[in-house]
Amino acid sequence: MGCLSIKHWLAVGLIAAMPFAMAADWAPGSTDWAALPEVKRSKLALYLTPQQAYDMKKENPKGVRFFDVRTRAEAMYIGWPSDADALVPFVEHPEIMSDWDDKRFMYKLEPNQDFVPEIERRMKEMGLGKDAPVILICRSGDRSSKAQDRLQMAGFTRVYSITEGVEGDTAKDGPKAGQRTVNGWKNAGLPWTYKLDKAKMYFPH
Repeated sequence: MGCLSIKHWLAVGLIAAMPFAMAADWAPGSTDWAALPEVKRSKLALYLTPQQAYDMKKENPKGVRFFDVRTRAEAMYIGWPSDADALVPFVEHPEIMSDWDDKRFMYKLEPNQDFVPEIERRMKEMGLGKDAPVILICRSGDRSSKAQDRLQMAGFTRVYSITEGVEGDTAKDGPKAGQRTVNGWKNAGLPWTYKLDKAKMYFPH
């Protein structure tokens, strides 16, 4: 990997670690992509609502790949979309979570250097190339947009981000202020489960 690529990758990692709170509320099912909050935008500018992603996957289950790019802990404790083909974290917590992120009020995340190779490996196993449609989902649409940019750098051409993510955005006011009840895969009532398939989980190589 060249020096420029390393610098860009590190920049992507830093961007991915920015506070998720920057994402403004995005109305459930909205497709007004011109109004999409900056933190959810990507250079590819290919976006889907949770329902659109679900329908796209169902219409072509073997030709469309669907990856959850959240951390392993998120998938384990929050659940994940039942139709996802694999969990491939874009960023991850260190094995020993000893560093704290004061801006995000959580343990620090680090770029997963294995992200692109793992996606490429999974795609190859499925007999698909970099021109096949790929759908990404994270918590609320920001990490998936950065993962889109990373895959575009690696030569993928049809990568979509689910702008609402698995959990969606946080409510700004009311009795559920601060809770992720605004939108998202789970709030849309789409299939998800706490039961994880080991073959679909990520293990560092």
